[in-house]
Amino acid sequence: MVPILILAAGASTRMRGRDKLLELVAGEPLLARVARAAVASGAPVLVALPAGSDRRVAALRGLAVQIVTVTDADEGMAASIRAGVAALPASATAVVLMLADMPDIRSDDIRALLVAHKGGADAPILRAAGPQGQPGHPVLFPARFFAELGALQGDTGARAILAAHADAVRLIPLPGTRALTDLDTPEDWAVWRGRPTP
Repeated sequence: MVPILILAAGASTRMRGRDKLLELVAGEPLLARVARAAVASGAPVLVALPAGSDRRVAALRGLAVQIVTVTDADEGMAASIRAGVAALPASATAVVLMLADMPDIRSDDIRALLVAHKGGADAPILRAAGPQGQPGHPVLFPARFFAELGALQGDTGARAILAAHADAVRLIPLPGTRALTDLDTPEDWAVWRGRPTP
């Protein structure tokens, strides 16, 4: 079993007072859109949220997700990863780390990672990529990396693990820029909303 862990405990500090995960996309909050795509992949879904994030919890109402509360979310992304990995069921053979601010990721993209994961003691890390091999997200980590994920510190996510195990990373190209588009600032949102519909 391969659960999906949506990392949604960030403070949206670059949005100048707005919560990017509650920005509306096609009539629903971005967080709900991302979670809906994850649920539609057929995998169990966990969502890492900071304590007291009532509006984000409300955005997920009605979706089959497990909320993981990150009590030390101020530390950065590592805190969300640690909390999420600690909440994984014992039967998990891998985990898909999924950023919550990527509006173009679809359930088929997540399934591509799940299907490519064959398990085994030496299973590779599977990283979504752009058409020319530009590394992006989501990223599937086999269970052999859970201990390292659970020991991460700071706000750089799993970058150190990906660098340390570069020879174990296999890229899974996704269509267009789906694996590369994340929206961190009001300017990012304006550009994304103003582009032609694919």
